[in-house]
Amino acid sequence: MAEIIPFRALHYDSRKISNLSTVVTQPYDKITPEMQTRYYDSHPYNLVRIVRGRTLSNDGPANNVYVRAVRDFNAWVEKGILTSEREPAIYPYHQEYEIPGQPGETKTRRGFIALLRLEEYSAHVVHRHEMTLAGPKVDRLELLKATRAHFGQIFMLYSDPQGEIEAHLSTPTAAAPWEEVTDEYGTRHTVWRANDSKTISNIYLALRDRPLVIADGHHRYETALAYRNYCRQCGFGGNNAEYVMVTFVRMETDGLTILPTHRLVHSLGGFDAGKFALGVRKMFDWEGVEVTGPPGEWSTRFLARLGAAGRERPTMGIYSGTGKLALLRLREQFALDQELADLPPTLRRLDVLLLHRLILERQLGIDARAVREEQNLSYFRDSALACEQVNEGKGQIAFLLNPTPVDAVYSNALADCPMPQKSTDFYPKLLSGLTVYWLDNPGGI
Repeated sequence: MAEIIPFRALHYDSRKISNLSTVVTQPYDKITPEMQTRYYDSHPYNLVRIVRGRTLSNDGPANNVYVRAVRDFNAWVEKGILTSEREPAIYPYHQEYEIPGQPGETKTRRGFIALLRLEEYSAHVVHRHEMTLAGPKVDRLELLKATRAHFGQIFMLYSDPQGEIEAHLSTPTAAAPWEEVTDEYGTRHTVWRANDSKTISNIYLALRDRPLVIADGHHRYETALAYRNYCRQCGFGGNNAEYVMVTFVRMETDGLTILPTHRLVHSLGGFDAGKFALGVRKMFDWEGVEVTGPPGEWSTRFLARLGAAGRERPTMGIYSGTGKLALLRLREQFALDQELADLPPTLRRLDVLLLHRLILERQLGIDARAVREEQNLSYFRDSALACEQVNEGKGQIAFLLNPTPVDAVYSNALADCPMPQKSTDFYPKLLSGLTVYWLDNPGGI
């Protein structure tokens, strides 16, 4: 059973931070070095100093990113830069955004922020839809141990065809927002407070028997689980470590957008392009696509063509250097059910799964361990950038993908069939710093 509870959010005090956009950030895993620099320069209290601090040449046990993070966090609380709500609440959270690559096409994604009791996947309350990478969880666990605070939310899907839960939040969202900010991508984020006991009780009852699927934030969820277990073993932390901060979004909303995450293959020793092509052609029809100029000039047109082809059968793009672009369509006569008999039918025709199992693993030798440890793959939202990496000799092949449908995300997660890492890119991201779950809040959670 899913257990959600309200909490006393820690947040930036609007009397001391007049422009929220100068202090909040994208999630830590989306912060590039360039973004990190921009965030550092935007404000001395920008959250990047805590969630993605700079590494210094003289770092050691007494002075490192985690030591500086907890030092800054404590100082900001003492100065009142970060202040706590007086009463527990849940926080309706809306994001109004323009779809990338589709100027003028806007959507609004509606959700709410609350605490969720952590459950192992085996309890079948929370379900993952994709596998995770090893590195990020180590870093996030160290930060959580140091600060004992969650600065970003996990993005969780629930099914509610009738919109019962959203209806309970119509009253608070009719008022003026509690927080409002437009991020660097033009997304407008608005947050309200809902502390009415009847509203909270209704949402608790409506959600408790619904399965939950992690849309974004698998690393953060598994880190929170690890920290909960660490606290249990050490005998400290109380009940607060049993919860994590989550934004809940209805799966049936028309505000959901999933973008593809493209793959760049690099650092393969002894790669033979001819042998590779022969192996792939046994499974896929290979259709060369004539392009001229840099990828930025043709990538959008190609993605539209890729999307149209993908509606007929599993299809992906492959780019291996200047002018070398092709569509790969799964051969209709290929014995897919036989070749992938170990997988449930819902997974066998997903582009990203076919790429990993049939091409990366069988043809290139990049197995699940190598993927998990990020040995030969890099991930790109921008298809043109992935292709430019090939042109610049920083990668050997770029694979361009269509987005994974949300119903496939949900159904495969409930069937306990997680997809490969980075199978989805839900857009836009949830901002970090709008609400903070502080485990040691003196007034309690």
